Amino acid sequence: MFRGNHPAKVDEKGRLKIPSAFKQLVDASNVTQFYITSVDGNSAEIWPLPEWEKREAQLAESSTLDDAVQKYLNLTSYYGQQVEMDSQARLLLPQILRGTAQLNEEVTVFGKMTYLEVHNRKVFESKLEENQMTAEDRKAMAAILSRHS
Repeated sequence: MFRGNHPAKVDEKGRLKIPSAFKQLVDASNVTQFYITSVDGNSAEIWPLPEWEKREAQLAESSTLDDAVQKYLNLTSYYGQQVEMDSQARLLLPQILRGTAQLNEEVTVFGKMTYLEVHNRKVFESKLEENQMTAEDRKAMAAILSRHS
């Protein structure tokens, strides 16, 4: 289970070194293959390949005519690329995604339970103020959490 935030850097060749806290989890699962993609081009999602394959299986169960599924697949395929982690725990980020999400130099890597999310650090921090939790958000979270307690 990926959680937390770890600042990182993307090198001049477009490679992201997986932060050590996340690398330990990856190693424990014996994962070396990843699917890196995005649904909006503003950030990268780094999925361990077994988790991405679970997502694909869920999508395969839906109707092939479902417009939302087609849009999702179009976006995740356009931005997506399967990559292998190198011996130094680096992943090559897809070139198109590096450009649209400005994933160069300083980034922040968030744990999102089953995958990692990578944002340009300066862009993300500049949007923090406008993305504060609202009273409605708090109510929605309370309702979700109360269903599971």
